[in-house]
Amino acid sequence: MTQTELNEAVADATGESLRTIRRRGFSALTPLQAFNPDQDDDALPSVVDWDALERDQRRSAA
Repeated sequence: MTQTELNEAVADATGESLRTIRRRGFSALTPLQAFNPDQDDDALPSVVDWDALERDQRRSAA
C-alpha cells in the first residue's frame, strides 16, 4: 500500500480531508517479529502495560 493509498483509506474511513490526514502523518506499521525468550534474553520487547502499571501504583499507594 502506498502512502497515498493509506491516506485515502484513512480519509474515507474518518471523513476527514486528505489534507488533514497528510498533516497528521499516518503511516503503515509492520508486524512485530515473534519473540523467543530462549533465543535471546536481551531481546525483550520494549513495551509498557499501562493498565498493569496503574494497578501496581494504586496498590503501593494504599
